[in-house]
Amino acid sequence: MPARWETVMSDARRRPVALVVGIAMAAVLVLVAVAAPLLLTDAATSLTDQVRQPPSSQHWFGTDQFGRDILARALVATRLTLIMAVSATALSVVSGVLVGGAAVLLPSGAKEAVLRCVDAFVAFPPFILALVIAAVLGPGTWSAVVAIGVAGIPGFARLSSTLSASVLTKDFVVTARLLDVRRPAIFSRHVLPNIVGALLMVVTSSFALTLLEISSLSFLGLGVQSPQFDYGRVLNEALATIYVQPWGAVAPSILLVYAGITSMLIGDGLGARLHPSSTPRRRPHPSRSAARGPAHPDALVEVDGLSVTTPDGRVLVDGVSLAIAPGEVLGLVGESGSGKSTTAMAIARLLPENLSVHATTLRLDDLDLLGEPPARRLAAEIGLIYQDPGTTFNPALRMGLQLTETARVHLGRKRRDAERTVVTALTGIQVRDADRRMRQHPHELSGGMLQRATIATAMLTDPKIVIADEPTTALDVTVQAQVLRQFRRINRESRTAMLFISHDIAVVTALCDRVLVMHDGRIVEELRAADLRAGDVSHPYTRQLLDATPAFITVSQERTET
Repeated sequence: MPARWETVMSDARRRPVALVVGIAMAAVLVLVAVAAPLLLTDAATSLTDQVRQPPSSQHWFGTDQFGRDILARALVATRLTLIMAVSATALSVVSGVLVGGAAVLLPSGAKEAVLRCVDAFVAFPPFILALVIAAVLGPGTWSAVVAIGVAGIPGFARLSSTLSASVLTKDFVVTARLLDVRRPAIFSRHVLPNIVGALLMVVTSSFALTLLEISSLSFLGLGVQSPQFDYGRVLNEALATIYVQPWGAVAPSILLVYAGITSMLIGDGLGARLHPSSTPRRRPHPSRSAARGPAHPDALVEVDGLSVTTPDGRVLVDGVSLAIAPGEVLGLVGESGSGKSTTAMAIARLLPENLSVHATTLRLDDLDLLGEPPARRLAAEIGLIYQDPGTTFNPALRMGLQLTETARVHLGRKRRDAERTVVTALTGIQVRDADRRMRQHPHELSGGMLQRATIATAMLTDPKIVIADEPTTALDVTVQAQVLRQFRRINRESRTAMLFISHDIAVVTALCDRVLVMHDGRIVEELRAADLRAGDVSHPYTRQLLDATPAFITVSQERTET
């Protein structure tokens, strides 16, 4: 297949389905708006003696009281309806963005005055405000456009001011101000390009609402007047005979719903396209992974040459390689931001989709983590224990429902069977009154109980590896020691491999067999826990970590006692 065709196909696969479908539907709508007035105007406007005819092969939705084809009128009305909706939306968007963007650039007093006025208008429902404006301006096509457009300005002003305020705190805007760049230039060059993506998503949903409001004004007699007609006007004409000729309202209703769905699909597609998670994750070329076999064939987990980068090219993890044998506890230490959690989440395939992952080898037993491994196997073979037990569980749900989810979803257990399994696991990990804990909410349990519950849940599927991401940081020293004992017991009894992440060398030394020291996304030293405990290190950064660990001796003694 030619390279150019491969690129086209790759781009097509990355494009959200909703966006593709929405654009296709929009193309059909535009085609109708252009062609229908050219081809069907006579059928839509000519008076005939075939009045109130039922649907037939000649008139699919029948005729109205003047003998005009109802479907033709609805199709011809598409052009005026779309023109009015686009005009009103453009008025709302352009005016709202200018008002909101200009407001945040004004001096504080003027800014507050403008924003409070915007807040006052936002308090009124837009359609009620449009009714008032339309009543003041009088019935008419462009009166309806102005009414709907003006009514939508406060919403966009509020949105643009909020988005602009977040951009104005960025360093590049502060620098522009220091360089005395004029405020309009700051808005057009620095602010607007950074908020246009979010605005585009809102514009599409606003267009669907504007379409409905424009038709509503015409339906109420405040919009399009005869001899012109839009969807709302056609619906208004069908109202008089709705009980004897209900099909007269079907055609314009279908087109109105079709146009609204089209707009919403495009909005959803743009949201998926513009969201960072839509950025495709770059995978290594298959030949790279096939070029060399596993360097550690006996290792349960093998990582070779792992690199993780952000969309702007910043390297978070740079060439990390590690191997974990069955039953081994591997410690990963380093200061906050050194790349420990990013490395762990790359192994668990839980990194945000906007990050690019490269590796020569990334496997768990026979599972190639660079490909598309089954989600069920990932969930069953990788156990995760997070840092803060207080944020691990949903505070609105009882513990039982959350703790049994793993057994119900991944082990296929019935609810009662799953509850018994979890109660047994909680009891085994020394959670007192496990039955009662299942009926409680997370806030009713202590931090130690929550962390033990997390450990029990992670072990339900008999995972091949447990990734513990700073699981003792949020706990006091006594509970921390209890949790460490549970980890050591699990490791001894189940021979489960474990990746234990922490910035606390003392805690890692108390638990791990080997230790990797990480700094600025790289592994700077690998050594045995005994060497680290004895202070036998070579890298200056490791020495700094040791010097910054005053509790080292105490925790090491705790390990010896356990």
